[in-house]
Amino acid sequence: MNAAIRIIGLDPGLRRTGWGVIAIEGARLIHVAHGVIAPKDTLPFSERLLILFDQIAEVIALHAPHEAAVEETFMNTNAQSALKLGHARACCLIAPARAGLSVAEYAATVVKKAVVGTGAADKAQVGFMIRRLLPTAGDTTADAADALAVAIAHAHARRARSYAA
Repeated sequence: MNAAIRIIGLDPGLRRTGWGVIAIEGARLIHVAHGVIAPKDTLPFSERLLILFDQIAEVIALHAPHEAAVEETFMNTNAQSALKLGHARACCLIAPARAGLSVAEYAATVVKKAVVGTGAADKAQVGFMIRRLLPTAGDTTADAADALAVAIAHAHARRARSYAA
């Protein structure tokens, strides 16, 4: 039996960034930890980004994942909001890369399809399936459930790549 591989999934957001760590042992998915990073809205933009980056780095140091997966952003109609979300997403990409992790990116539809079976699933359906797939995670916020779903999508994708090899 191979050693467990830990994956951190990140669901970027400037107000709330969800994170979730799972382990995979063979075909088994194991919940490790999850949470949300929520810098205060009253802080200057640069400080909010620094908090986001530093706390992602802390989660990585604490849970020692081997790989990272980040949800891609959808196109927002408000250009200013999209730009700010891009900054938060950059923190989610750079923090694991700085820790030496490979970072994969997945579209929201791919994540939803991997967990629920349809790319059009809503947040309630994703949360429901996270409770079924990772029962020890308990109830999660939507942001943490999305992050765990990103990690699960990566686990499925890496399994598919290993079969193709």
